Amino acid sequence: MTQQPGFPQHGDPQYGTQQFGDQPVAGPDDRTPAALAHASSLIAMALSAGWLSFVGPLVMWLIYKDRSPFVRQAAAGSFNFNVGLWIMSIVGWIFIITVIGIPIGLVLLAVSFVLQIVGHLIGTVRATRGRMINYPFQLRILS
Repeated sequence: MTQQPGFPQHGDPQYGTQQFGDQPVAGPDDRTPAALAHASSLIAMALSAGWLSFVGPLVMWLIYKDRSPFVRQAAAGSFNFNVGLWIMSIVGWIFIITVIGIPIGLVLLAVSFVLQIVGHLIGTVRATRGRMINYPFQLRILS
């Protein structure tokens, strides 16, 4: 059997994952930490009213950045998504403080809140299935 470029090969001995294009495919040991990288944002969001939702993915990225490309990419995507929504929340609060911008600020806060919950739930489910999610509103800080 010959190896064909662009197609995943069976088993990468270094990581236990496969590569398909730019997206790593998860091995069975990578799915739980990747799901935790997404779910940790929801847990931190509940504990800190949304202000520390980027800490969990950052910790997972620091732990797994050299061990698993799948977990690294999941944690980086989750972190980058959180930073974008965190900035959206700050802008929303600035609008609310100006009093005239209260309607715009409330919309921005609501959109940020809903996107965080829905995005991270989808990311967690996809990670448990060994698939990646490409979040919207990402500021590419980690990769």
